[in-house]
Amino acid sequence: MGLRAGATNPPAPGDTFDVVDTIAGVVPGSGTVSLTRRIEGITPGGWTVQARSVVDPSGPDRSVPATAQVETSTGYAPLIRVRAPGVRIGAWPALVGSGAAVALILQGVLASRFGLPTGQLSVLSLVACLLGLGGARLYYRLEYPRGPETPVRVTGMCIQGFVLAAIGTVVMGALLLGLPVGRLMDVTAPGLMAGMAIGRVGCFLGGCCAGRVTASRWGLWSSDRRLGVRRIPTQLVESACALLIGSVAGTVLLVVDTEPAGAVFVATIAAYTFGRQLLFPLRSLPRHTRYGRQLVMLSTGIASVGAGVALLLR
Repeated sequence: MGLRAGATNPPAPGDTFDVVDTIAGVVPGSGTVSLTRRIEGITPGGWTVQARSVVDPSGPDRSVPATAQVETSTGYAPLIRVRAPGVRIGAWPALVGSGAAVALILQGVLASRFGLPTGQLSVLSLVACLLGLGGARLYYRLEYPRGPETPVRVTGMCIQGFVLAAIGTVVMGALLLGLPVGRLMDVTAPGLMAGMAIGRVGCFLGGCCAGRVTASRWGLWSSDRRLGVRRIPTQLVESACALLIGSVAGTVLLVVDTEPAGAVFVATIAAYTFGRQLLFPLRSLPRHTRYGRQLVMLSTGIASVGAGVALLLR
């Protein structure tokens, strides 16, 4: 409950609030729990906020934390929406930006090895990254149409939308510039995976794509911007998966005669997508399709194996 400093007696509308939050899904042994509740539609200014535990009288006896009280003030809503214990503000854009820079550098190194024009390719890839951000935002709004309205620079993006928009831009640009599409996509694949690996660390620190609550010793304390608790670190597992796949793809391009062109890219994207599908059940967000995951795993598994066989037979 909260009361605005200087409120009249009785308080005017917007000068007080009293809400109850229920924490669901916490498993025994998952450690310290932190709950973040954001209150909107109140009068700006200083506030006295008090939090206390409410115990279900029909439940088992348990110790109750002491009542806590703090003097605080209202803030800028888009910033407040992403603040929570354990969340590092700015980690996501910083690491995603760093991942994009690393991806462009690796792409340029591999492009020079195959005689591709690095200047044109760098400009094309930069445009693809910018359009990919729009694709990521659009994909998120389509998948979560009733989600909170948050700024594009802060949250509300899906990596699937970024990949689709960025790859589509690179392919179209390559056709317009007369560049070999297959080879261009091959040299893009390792950098794309490196960018994913770095960006997913930003997701972990930024509180998005959080894993399920767990009591396992392998769990790490993290937050989904509402509930801070020990969770399965799905973001870090996906980061390691992307790093492994990207390392294999880069090694293949450097030491093997990679023909047919485009096979390395297909194998890389298919393997990464297959790995993501394996991790989805470990994330806290529910899926909206019944058989979509199985169909994607089947199709990407076939594509990955087919591309690998094509490389070996060549």
